[in-house]
Amino acid sequence: MVVGVRYKVIREIGDGTCGNVFRAYNTETNEIVAVKKMKRKFFQWEECISLREVKALQKLNHPNIVKLKEVTMENHELFFIFENMECNLYDVIRERQAAFSEEEIRNFMVQILQGLAYMHNNGYFHRDLKPENLLVTDGTVKIADFGLAREVSSRPPYTDYVSTRWYRAPEVLLQSSAYTPAIGDAIPAPAFYYFHFY
Repeated sequence: MVVGVRYKVIREIGDGTCGNVFRAYNTETNEIVAVKKMKRKFFQWEECISLREVKALQKLNHPNIVKLKEVTMENHELFFIFENMECNLYDVIRERQAAFSEEEIRNFMVQILQGLAYMHNNGYFHRDLKPENLLVTDGTVKIADFGLAREVSSRPPYTDYVSTRWYRAPEVLLQSSAYTPAIGDAIPAPAFYYFHFY
């Protein structure tokens, strides 16, 4: 499969609710990239660039947030071109034979929290933070999958079912009126620290 005139797909590396992800290379530069093909069909360009994921990633520029390089549409199919990352944090944890050192855990957690703080300070909540949405290359962690992101300035009511069940805040599970997207982002990091590293 070729995406646009430049990207040749190598293989599929992920299958999510909203799209499939492929490893590909740029035929002009030989750069390896990740291509996310959305499952939904699109008929107007304005519809594509108004997606939450596109708007958030075009605004956010941080070492711990995955970089969106390009958005392209062909035959009503929408493709996001991202920087390539080796794997997600869930796979790192699952394939690890020995326990993580305290320094390794601290390194992961600091990067995740720095990315989250930057995102919140620049007007966005993620709302689906989990190990599968944290990408890793050579010890660098980047937050990915902004399909459920919401602007800080957005008004209630907030949908509370968006995050993955095991990483939901107690306020979500108890359907508390105290729930905000900020709470939804604050709980997952310590939750997966405890369940996966402790």
